[in-house]
Amino acid sequence: MTTLSEDSTTTQPRTLRYAAALNEALDEALAADPRVFLLGEDLADPAGGVNGVTTGLSTKHGKQRVLDTPISEAAIAGAAIGAAIEGQIPVAEIMIMDFISIAMDMIVNLAAKARFMSGNRTPCPVTIRTASFGGLGSGATHSQTLESWFMHVPGIKVVMPSTPADAKGLLKSAIFDPDPCLFVETVALFGTAGEVPGGDHFVELGVADVKRSGSDVTIVSYGRGVLDSLAAAEVLAGEGIDVEVLDLRTLVPLDLPAVLRSVGRTGRAVVAHYAVEFAGPGAELAARISADLFGQLKAPVARVGGRYRPIPAARNLEQAFYPTPDRIAEAVRATIRFRR
Repeated sequence: MTTLSEDSTTTQPRTLRYAAALNEALDEALAADPRVFLLGEDLADPAGGVNGVTTGLSTKHGKQRVLDTPISEAAIAGAAIGAAIEGQIPVAEIMIMDFISIAMDMIVNLAAKARFMSGNRTPCPVTIRTASFGGLGSGATHSQTLESWFMHVPGIKVVMPSTPADAKGLLKSAIFDPDPCLFVETVALFGTAGEVPGGDHFVELGVADVKRSGSDVTIVSYGRGVLDSLAAAEVLAGEGIDVEVLDLRTLVPLDLPAVLRSVGRTGRAVVAHYAVEFAGPGAELAARISADLFGQLKAPVARVGGRYRPIPAARNLEQAFYPTPDRIAEAVRATIRFRR
């Protein structure tokens, strides 16, 4: 079970797990501004959320600021959006990302459009936290990674961190951003650990991060795909292939200049993500890279994503659905072998 970090005031980095870093970000946001409140199913103690991310927060900040709601995603989103329009800073949790379709009308047609339809007079500073359960054998209706749906909608920011430090810093930036943010957590990463700064640690939205430098090919990824890309890069290093891994961190705003700088340097690109490959985020990235770097590319842009079918629950079939370090490595080898 996730617990509150012992000391969130120090600026010294500590080793935290991904879930604990999220908990610390929420704790600090609640402490920093009385307008911040959380709402969702079973968030208050003793449950602390289905994944334990909000453990201890209602005990520390009170149940009037960590609200348990009925099982209604539309009501959760609607209440949060209304509160945001009225000047509060709500952080709503949609327990599992597959369930977010029930709240799509509220998010897409109200939150995303509030600023535009009010002549810039009505900001909507709502953060929607949701979690992808892919890779845990949860089946077709509990495992999807649906960030591409929201990338298509102007007015909402889409965030998907890969490390504990980014999880904390990006969540705090999302909470205090004046526009609606969809913050996608990856449950398969919750047990991963890394150094996390204490205190006021923010990571700017829309700024990608080079997680590994290289000269032969760029792997562009985000979320869980970053860890698999780094694993593939280690294997490929033993074959003499020097891979750069670029973590987008946010899909909207998209740090396209960072992508083009990296791929312009290496001349080759592979885009890897857990969303379905067909019409997924990699399609937009491949199109933009190909259009802007046409003539500089040494090989076509490759994509590695989820298979175009419902996600199986059986472990061996689920593993065949998602990208793996082996699939990513083979896509890199193909770009290296390519000759005009």
